[in-house]
Amino acid sequence: LVECNVKQNLGPCSGPNRQRDLCTFCTISLDQEEVFRTKVFDKSLSPFYGEDFYFEIPRPFQCLSFYVFAKGVFQRDLPVGKVSIRKEELCKFSGKEHWFGLQPVDPNSEVQGKVHLEMRLNELIIENGSMCQQLLVRIIECQGLPLISGQNCDPYATVSLPSSVTRPNSYTKKSNFPVEEEDIEKLEIKVDLWNNGNLAQDVFLGETRVSVKILRNDHIHRAWYLLQPKGNGKSKTDDLGSLRLNVTYIEDNVLPSACYTPLRTLLLKSPDIKPISASAAHILGDICRERYEAVLPVVRLLLHHSRLVPFVSAITVLELENTQEANTIFRGNSLATRCIDDMMKIVGRSYLTVTLKPVLDEICESNKTCEIDPIKLKEGDNVEVNKENLQGYVQKVFSSITQSSSSCPPLMCDVFRSLRHMASKRFPDDPHVQYSAVSSFVFLRFFAVAVLSPHTFQLRPHHPDLEVSRTLTLISKTIQTLGSWGSLSKNKLSSFKESYMYDFFKSFQEDKCIEKVKKFLDEISSNVSKESSGVEDSVVLKEGEIQKRAQGRKRIGKRNFKKRWLRVTNRELSYHKHRGKEALCIIPVKDIRAVEKLYESAFNRKNMFQVLHSEKPLYVQAGNCVEASEWVEVLSQVSRCNPDRLGTFHPSAYVAGAWLCCRSLSDSQPGCKPCTPTLLANLQLDIDCDRETERIFSLLTSSYSKLQKMEDACASIAVYQGPPREQDDYSLFTIQDPKETFHTVRQITHILEELQREHDTRSGTAQYGSQENPIVGKTS
Repeated sequence: LVECNVKQNLGPCSGPNRQRDLCTFCTISLDQEEVFRTKVFDKSLSPFYGEDFYFEIPRPFQCLSFYVFAKGVFQRDLPVGKVSIRKEELCKFSGKEHWFGLQPVDPNSEVQGKVHLEMRLNELIIENGSMCQQLLVRIIECQGLPLISGQNCDPYATVSLPSSVTRPNSYTKKSNFPVEEEDIEKLEIKVDLWNNGNLAQDVFLGETRVSVKILRNDHIHRAWYLLQPKGNGKSKTDDLGSLRLNVTYIEDNVLPSACYTPLRTLLLKSPDIKPISASAAHILGDICRERYEAVLPVVRLLLHHSRLVPFVSAITVLELENTQEANTIFRGNSLATRCIDDMMKIVGRSYLTVTLKPVLDEICESNKTCEIDPIKLKEGDNVEVNKENLQGYVQKVFSSITQSSSSCPPLMCDVFRSLRHMASKRFPDDPHVQYSAVSSFVFLRFFAVAVLSPHTFQLRPHHPDLEVSRTLTLISKTIQTLGSWGSLSKNKLSSFKESYMYDFFKSFQEDKCIEKVKKFLDEISSNVSKESSGVEDSVVLKEGEIQKRAQGRKRIGKRNFKKRWLRVTNRELSYHKHRGKEALCIIPVKDIRAVEKLYESAFNRKNMFQVLHSEKPLYVQAGNCVEASEWVEVLSQVSRCNPDRLGTFHPSAYVAGAWLCCRSLSDSQPGCKPCTPTLLANLQLDIDCDRETERIFSLLTSSYSKLQKMEDACASIAVYQGPPREQDDYSLFTIQDPKETFHTVRQITHILEELQREHDTRSGTAQYGSQENPIVGKTS
């Protein structure tokens, strides 16, 4: 399993395009398949994209590539340059920012896929009766070739020797070459793959070269080879500039579930351990304190098994014991605050969508100026008009938040209720602490952050431009302050750093805002169950542009596929002619019976899936492999509990009176392949516990030296009876009970050793030249 998180910035461009400013954008591709693109950055030779992309890679790949394009006005977009990182090199750059020089985009360097070759030497008697050797080259098959104009390519191969080229041969034919004995050491076979362009020019798909001397000891050789670019894809060019990337690449080698049972059981016992600092989950947070990603797998694992709330309560009590003043509550970046932050991001995604997305869409698309800082005002700006614009936006966001308590996820309410109770118990003389304990999370760490960076929470497709970003910053600062009003005393309300913000806040009716904030905080953290209307809010789970196959058409023909806007909510699946237009078709979620991927041969197209429901199947082609997997996952999860789900399906199409997959003649014939089982998981909590446990294993293994230091610290503290020592390495750990902590650490180290043995046993690398581990051949 692979995950990749990417941040991008483009450095100064030079070369032939330096004389004019460019409108540029950047795309991310798996091999030659585009999976993401940034927004267009207007007229700059040093654009800062600043966009984050997080995605799972659903198929094998060779390269992760980044392309920079100049946006064309009257013509197609022109490539400026690219950065390609091979899969085996990704770990070398993972987790740190790097500047990469842009390389030219040459059609001969844009290759992907692999070819299966067979070579053999046969003894041959020629006409004069003498013996010679015959070289036979057979091209068995190819895999992973690129799409051409959105469809599978029509490939053929040419096979050549250094000074002798055969006629083009299809991959089903054989090529024979008489070979002299003395030539075997220096000859090599060159195989080129091409796409038959029919009336257009043929497109180069890749090449590989194989030395004939490989047959010196064995007269038959069969292996898979990766296709290579011509000249290894390198050519001399002017300086095209550079691209700054921050790539995080994680590859999980997940073992069978039973292997993780001991570690998973130990982690799930964490909320019951006394003291909590001696638990396995707390020890992980302690030894990986500098690693932000360490907390997330623990949160997801505990969340899946409904053990997060007791764990958060226990570590919160520990933090409050070390908090001396009520006004500093939950200010630090502790294990408790990080756990709650991650929980809100996971559980509260649809809550943010329902609450903030409509108003954020309006703010980002209306482009009203809201600058109120006199220093930053532009010529012609009217500060009073700007203040009015900003106030209108703030009121809409504030109202959306304070009226959203009925949509707050129950798990978040449980955590907030626990925080409120523990804060009041720790500081019984402070009447405001019960509100500040909750507002410090829900306003400061949740809503304000989402307003500031909506693209990070999938509320907007791209990072906003500078002017909109400034507007969102002002709104976020205002929401933070308004959210804290319910927990501040009167004498603290006028403490603003900027004078223009103080003037702006005079326009808000303080008492009414405080009343609304307190009412909202009471509703999401009280013991009283929230009233429900009985009608579930409609939540948009995914939407985007797809190609839909028209119903009732013949199999072949471009007109069979039309661009449509596909939208799935927790209630219905619909497609529209364009985004925002009236639905052309609506399929209730309760009518969906299965969602499965289609064979490429069904319509000669990749990334296709089908939605089986009460009427004719809906055939859809996604833009790329990542999107196809996401669509299938979302639709499968939202319909997983439907009572009449199918057990089998046809992975191909019904054409000319027969199913292409099983050749059955009846269009009502039950499917020939079992449907993919769908785990009963929360729609918004797609959690693979084995994968999360494997990540925890990797984190513990990488911090093994600190784990040993903690073990030594426990032993030293248990034995040493003298006065407290000065600061040393042991002070980095929280050790309340040395004996209990030592016991847990020993359990962890024993489990790590067992898991490592399992990994070593199963880590056999596929044979070089096999389909799983193809040979990287020579290039011209």
